[in-house]
Amino acid sequence: MELPKFLLGDNTDFPDDIFIIHLDYPRFIINLKDDEVEIMEEAEDLDEAELNAEMEGLIVLANEFYDREINRYEE
Repeated sequence: MELPKFLLGDNTDFPDDIFIIHLDYPRFIINLKDDEVEIMEEAEDLDEAELNAEMEGLIVLANEFYDREINRYEE
């Protein structure tokens, strides 16, 4: 099964939160409400500087994914 890179998630227990789930390595969940990130697995092959740089780019992509999905929903 081929999975998308990002998924959009919500939960009625957290009505003000918008979650983006990144399914590729490194797996993480970002809450767009406050940009809090929960990394789901340790990045063993990246040092801290590389991980930070990678995460910065992925967070930008997660926000772009959200904007694209909302635009498609509104159309």
